[in-house]
Amino acid sequence: MMVTKKILAEMLMKYINRDIPLSGLVDWAENMIMTADFDASGFELIRDIVGRLGLADVREFGLSWDDCYDYLRELGYEVKMELLETA
Repeated sequence: MMVTKKILAEMLMKYINRDIPLSGLVDWAENMIMTADFDASGFELIRDIVGRLGLADVREFGLSWDDCYDYLRELGYEVKMELLETA
């Protein structure tokens, strides 16, 4: 599998939107580090972020909203929040 900035951003959004738990994001990142190729146009950035996500379940590292926001900005995305009222 080829990990691109877009694929990485999509995985971060799945986590932020609670479509996957932290453990799922960590498992994905660990698997990508071991088996995937990283897009050459953002190789170092993608590799660094995926590596940090692979450590997000370690207490000393963790993963905060600010981390996700910063990663998405570094990947070239603007993050905007929208509040939707539930019935």
